[in-house]
Amino acid sequence: MNLLLKSAVIVDSASPYHLQELDIWIRDGLIKELGKDIKVTDTTEVRTLHNLHVSSGWFDSSVSFGEPGYEERETLSHGLQVAATSGFTGIAVQPQTCPVIDTNVAVAFLKAQGVATPVTLYPIGALTKKSEGKDLAELFDMHQSGAIAFGDYKKPIENPNLLKIALLYAQNFDGIVMSFPQDMTIAGDGAVHEHIQSTALGLKGIPVLAETLRISRDLYLLEYTGGCLHIPTISTAASVALIRDAKAKGLKVSCSVAVHNLLLTDAELIEFDTRYKVLPPLRNTEDCVALIEGVKDGTIDMVTSDHTPVDIEHKKMEFEHALYGTVGLESLFGVLNKLVGKERAVHLLTAGRSLFGVKSTTIEIEGVADLTLFDPDTKYQFEQSHILSTAKNSAFLGQSLKGTVYGIVAKNQCLIKE
Repeated sequence: MNLLLKSAVIVDSASPYHLQELDIWIRDGLIKELGKDIKVTDTTEVRTLHNLHVSSGWFDSSVSFGEPGYEERETLSHGLQVAATSGFTGIAVQPQTCPVIDTNVAVAFLKAQGVATPVTLYPIGALTKKSEGKDLAELFDMHQSGAIAFGDYKKPIENPNLLKIALLYAQNFDGIVMSFPQDMTIAGDGAVHEHIQSTALGLKGIPVLAETLRISRDLYLLEYTGGCLHIPTISTAASVALIRDAKAKGLKVSCSVAVHNLLLTDAELIEFDTRYKVLPPLRNTEDCVALIEGVKDGTIDMVTSDHTPVDIEHKKMEFEHALYGTVGLESLFGVLNKLVGKERAVHLLTAGRSLFGVKSTTIEIEGVADLTLFDPDTKYQFEQSHILSTAKNSAFLGQSLKGTVYGIVAKNQCLIKE
């Protein structure tokens, strides 16, 4: 690859060129020169894009596809293409496939699918065999094959002793244990946030207590065992407070929030639209405000799309029976940029790398060209034509967003849309 990006504003707080508008010359996967009006040969591809901004490549800590087993929802090859055009050079892929990703062979299969693409795929291995919550899976073997963390996607660990053993065992290889924050004995068969709206609509609710009770338990276990715990997709103000206090005590805990829990509330449920059936559920305005504050002050370490494609047969049906989930790769930057601005958005979209032990890059001369290209200022209404995923179950349809993505440069490959 021999590429010149003209007049790009660099958004990389770790780079000496942060917020400077410069040409970027990339050759053979490396940044060879940064400067004004760089002169290149006729063989160099020159790209001039409107209001071009460039940052280190984005990373999403929670992405689900379908393959193997649910290819009608999304294949790996097409899903990786969606990730690339949405600005991601790295994605952590959840193990909720058929069969579940719970062995080193399954992890190796997933990693192999991303070898030839500009997006690097990082598997998350199941914490328990078949994600059934009974026996630990082959954590060390999966770690050796490339799994970056271990968790049963959207399935809480009901047995506290099992989590205790996992936290102790994973310390042998600095493994990260993930625990979904929901107590099923409290949540029961609830489908939405337990609040005025759930009562008005006649839908069974999931109380805040279901989340905070589980987080409290897990933090006590972490304090006892040591190790590294990641709490994915928190959704309540009380959860933010609990994790803030745990970090102040020095516990090695990190957490994420799904972007839809920052922008949307349970008021969206008024028409029983299953696009808004997500887990954890959409909460109220006070929770959104607290979550955004947690994002801004660093209590919440990263924001994820929690991208979950669901085929129409399992989404367009009665609310109680529809599957949870929304696609979100295509809209993540537009929402986050609108809420917290471009610099904080870029930080949140790259912070997951260091937390999950994934190699980070900086925009500098002779540095690896692992880049996301975007325009942070374009305002638009998110419509179905913006959804690249096979499944179209987006909770953001009709929302006003800010910021579009041109593509990525990574692994000596270039994928840029006009």
